[in-house]
Amino acid sequence: MKILVLGATGYAGFHISRALRQDGHTVRGLTRDATSNRARELLVEEVRPVEGLMSDPETYRAALEDADAVVCAALDMSDPLGSDRLLFRTLREVQARTGRSRHLVFTTGITFLTTTGDVWDERTPADPGNPLHLRAQAEQDLADSGLPHTVLRPTFIYGGSGRTSKSAQWFAAARTGEPVFYGDSTKRYTWVHVDDLAAAYVAVLRRPDAFDGEVFMLGDEHQPTLLDVQRACLNAAGYTGDIVFQSAEEGGMLESCADRDELVDSTKARTLLGWQPRHPGILEDTLTYYAAWDRAQSPN
Repeated sequence: MKILVLGATGYAGFHISRALRQDGHTVRGLTRDATSNRARELLVEEVRPVEGLMSDPETYRAALEDADAVVCAALDMSDPLGSDRLLFRTLREVQARTGRSRHLVFTTGITFLTTTGDVWDERTPADPGNPLHLRAQAEQDLADSGLPHTVLRPTFIYGGSGRTSKSAQWFAAARTGEPVFYGDSTKRYTWVHVDDLAAAYVAVLRRPDAFDGEVFMLGDEHQPTLLDVQRACLNAAGYTGDIVFQSAEEGGMLESCADRDELVDSTKARTLLGWQPRHPGILEDTLTYYAAWDRAQSPN
């Protein structure tokens, strides 16, 4: 297929684009600047950059019209729900004009789900009071749109360049000597390696019609405490000093929203998609993940 990836120069989007190309698809990747280093890295992976803005579908409408499927791995922080709705509307317009639908694989997350004290799955309801509830609203708008689609909800991502991951933040904090842990020191998260995550998009787009309207949670089977993960990342980066503990509120909105256990059951993805995480877990090979992040800081 011809696939357009929105957010192709981002952390997850880059790995998704590469995996889709390696699976034999023709892949184009939306980027703000087609001359950037990251866009040039896409070219090396045989992914063709498309210059445009998530907030302005007219800048990438031609690529949408040429595509057979679309992956949205982007989040427009200036107007996330507004940009998502523009994407849905433009896809409907393109479908009506060409008489041909494009399957949309839409990425959200898990932190907007309600606190239940249990392991979450696709049936766990969203929390209307959560500041990230707009991701649940986007999912509902997509379901109401009639567009062929699949929703993927990654857990906390690690591996590769790290980029915007928590592990990368801690590797960087080890260098400055100022690591901070925010909130409840006993909370546990589910994680997913970025290449395992990308494999789920490949699985969906091998049989998109089979997964129309489905939602999948994506995480491995490990449930480490976040503090253990932070310590492992700091140690891998050579830091053996103290960690400063602060309230979740001091860390900002995202830390406050995720100041709890966020544990996921991915049985549905394993059963229907045939998806299986292949990496050993974030605590099992932290030195490798640090080395990858470290190399990405000076690619030349």
